[in-house]
Amino acid sequence: MVKLQISLPEATKRWLDAYAQAGRYRDASDLVRQLIEREQEREDRIAAMQLRVDEARSGGFSIESMADLRERALRQAGKQG
Repeated sequence: MVKLQISLPEATKRWLDAYAQAGRYRDASDLVRQLIEREQEREDRIAAMQLRVDEARSGGFSIESMADLRERALRQAGKQG
């Protein structure tokens, strides 16, 4: 594991220490590591959603109503299930 030194305002350091001690974290470093991992996972989920949006937009438009689309999706799901 690589060691990294960062500078924080004193109030942030106090918050980190208090939050780490009050929760499931061994120390502030463990908390920061978890926060970074959560942010990475969040960014991955956003990128995956954006990919789906981009794919949907490139797929064109439909003349079917939402009700028609829902009915067709339910029929297809019934055939698969």
